[in-house]
Amino acid sequence: KVVTIAKSKKFRDNHGKVLLEGHRLIKDALEAGAVPQTLFFSTVGHLKLLPEAQIKRASLVKVKFEDIKTWSDLVTPQGLLGIFSKPDPAKMSYPAAQLANSLPLLLICDNIRDPGNLGTLLRSAAGAGCEKVLLTKGCVDPWEPKVLRAGMGAHFRVPIIANLDWESVPTNLPAGIQVCVADNNDPAAPAGSTPVPRGAARAASAPGNPKAAVKSSPEAAPEHEDEEGAAIPELAAQHYYEDWAQAPVAVVIGGETHGLSPAARGLAASTGGKRLLIPVVPGVDSLNSAVAAAIVLFEGKRQLLWRHKQEDGKQKLP
Repeated sequence: KVVTIAKSKKFRDNHGKVLLEGHRLIKDALEAGAVPQTLFFSTVGHLKLLPEAQIKRASLVKVKFEDIKTWSDLVTPQGLLGIFSKPDPAKMSYPAAQLANSLPLLLICDNIRDPGNLGTLLRSAAGAGCEKVLLTKGCVDPWEPKVLRAGMGAHFRVPIIANLDWESVPTNLPAGIQVCVADNNDPAAPAGSTPVPRGAARAASAPGNPKAAVKSSPEAAPEHEDEEGAAIPELAAQHYYEDWAQAPVAVVIGGETHGLSPAARGLAASTGGKRLLIPVVPGVDSLNSAVAAAIVLFEGKRQLLWRHKQEDGKQKLP
């Protein structure tokens, strides 16, 4: 059962369970109000590191360390595993420091299929103070063990709304929000000129074909149609360090294989959003999606804080 929860998204969804491993992750989950069902431990010492009041609600099962090694996909297991009810963001108690530093900044993940990338994206969102993360259908399950490990506790610091279709994304966004997309194709660059700044994720592929390689040029992939001939809204493009973060604001990051979907661009266009470019040295491939997200989110944070200080009449930030 433990192994099945770890490896099967369908089983996790059908039974409403997730598997957490290690002291840090289980402690973060308990403190955030996640409900433990069963804790497996190899020595009693493992339980002493956890909040006593919360673990009393769980079934405590002592097992051999060899069994935990069999169940775990870690190279060096800690000897502590927990089956939890699948956390509901609406019922979680996120850390006070996280709430105090929350910003009107959201992250929308579009086709993020690599577990390590998604975990790192969640960690960056928590670090930047995002108030919420939305995952569209096509993203890897955030409760997969590899995502949990890469997230380093972010799952219990920022609300994560998963498995959304694009029609339901707007209902999970604040009123009046502007949605920007991280992209890497600059249609304004004339043919034969300086190489186009390659920004955002490798997967924010040429808008003419979401599955096209990043190296596709604007000429090879027209901006106005997708691969099926459907119209794709035009978006103004600018560098990520220019002024764009008006509160509230959301940033869409595409995955590294399928890229930004036409629906993401459509949502951005409908809110007056922009395409944000991250220029890199010519000849260097475009950035990993998680790295691009961190750059854009922390720049968004800087702009929001700078604007907030201006509105307060305080001294401008450098």
